[in-house]
Amino acid sequence: MRAVCHRIVLNSADADDATQQALIAIARSIHDFNEQSKVSTWIYRIAVNASLDEIRRTRRRAMPVSDETFTEMSSTVNTLDAAETRIDIQRALAHVPEEFRVALVLRHIADMEYDDIAYVLDIPVGTVRSRLSRGREQLAAAMGGAQ
Repeated sequence: MRAVCHRIVLNSADADDATQQALIAIARSIHDFNEQSKVSTWIYRIAVNASLDEIRRTRRRAMPVSDETFTEMSSTVNTLDAAETRIDIQRALAHVPEEFRVALVLRHIADMEYDDIAYVLDIPVGTVRSRLSRGREQLAAAMGGAQ
């Protein structure tokens, strides 16, 4: 859940805040879970909402991007080239608009299916596909055309 928050807000301290707010929201509303979706999907929806709330709270200040962000993502990747690639992707994500970035994070970081992303974001599956396509294009452009 923290990885998803981190990729959405793009700042480690803000991701911690969003994660904490999401955990509080989960604790407060666990009795309201109605089993219409998987628990993980419900949790991701809360995490995305907490992340978007955190972005709104911090929108007026500059969004710093830390060089360590993608190295935190996976302890199994140890090569310098892989770490540099992850850092480049994190920097490029900062240039992708929020609506596309959130869809990319849910698909590629949280490994969610399109239907689950649609539920989390409360949008049609076709819109998920569109946002992912546009997000990938913008991410590739931000990385200098590399895919």
